[in-house]
Amino acid sequence: MIKLRFTNFIVISIALFFAACSHSPERIQLLGEAQGTYYSIIYYDDQNRNLKTEVDSILDAFDQSVSIYQPQSIVSKVNRNEDVELDDWFVTNFNEAIRIAKLTDGAMDITIGPLANAWGFGNYAHPDKIDPVLIDSLRKLVDYRAVKIVNKRLVKQDPRMLLNFNAIAQGNSVDVLGAYFSSLGITNYLIDVGGELLAKGEKPNKEKWKVGIEKPSENSDDERELQHTFALKDHALATSGNYRKYYEIDGVRYAHSLDPKTGYPVQHSLLSASVLAKTCTEADAYATAFMVMGLDKAMAFIAQHPDIQAYFIYHDKDNGFQTLMSDGFLEALDSKK
Repeated sequence: MIKLRFTNFIVISIALFFAACSHSPERIQLLGEAQGTYYSIIYYDDQNRNLKTEVDSILDAFDQSVSIYQPQSIVSKVNRNEDVELDDWFVTNFNEAIRIAKLTDGAMDITIGPLANAWGFGNYAHPDKIDPVLIDSLRKLVDYRAVKIVNKRLVKQDPRMLLNFNAIAQGNSVDVLGAYFSSLGITNYLIDVGGELLAKGEKPNKEKWKVGIEKPSENSDDERELQHTFALKDHALATSGNYRKYYEIDGVRYAHSLDPKTGYPVQHSLLSASVLAKTCTEADAYATAFMVMGLDKAMAFIAQHPDIQAYFIYHDKDNGFQTLMSDGFLEALDSKK
């Protein structure tokens, strides 16, 4: 018997918990739904423009490029081996994903599609049981080095390979929206799409944007609490975690973080990874990679790549929930402002 427990967001902007205290007519907040989750955008605009229609249009168009849940999207057509020209959004997500896959030794691999589907974390139902023979056969179809772009077409070494941009596309959509706002001369904003955040500039009173990281919970439907809040400026923050994203078969929990090398969900103490980066695309992808790598390997990676910082929540068998922050992340933490 399968018990489904799934949610789409972990990092939460403080704006969704408390209404911001501001009487300025130039403060605008947009709320809506996209990508199976929510979005919240707060910005300050001298022209007092309401850009909700434009935001919805951008997100809808973005989905038609890289969403596996849209049957006529470019990535869906690629997965069906149809002849389709790739657009700039697809190419950007692909190139960034391949770059980060190389840096993380394949911990984040967009060719995870066959395995994600088999485990019920893609566009398919959760299985009633796990077939080790099937998992082993599908694992051979997962290899980021076996796909490339040639003349705006995707070329696969094996036509059965399937792309899944879920580990990077949501973060990239945040960057796309950020670029749009910046193009309009709007330089102070906080964009939150399903917990993937991009903070630029600051509030008129010179305060940074307040954001929070969610406290782990025993069950996916437990009430949400914040582990920490801090001030954010000119950075992106994305979180990947397993304590709300899992399902159960006969009492056994299967986390959504799949290891491309083994073909199975990860089995280690790391519960969530919140990554601080200059772009939300990177933050989203590295958060997924770190959940696969585990705490020690992730910390070692950060030591070699100081432009990426992270805040980890893990479970210690003797002391329960514990946290660990890289030095650069600690410098950004500011719960007093």
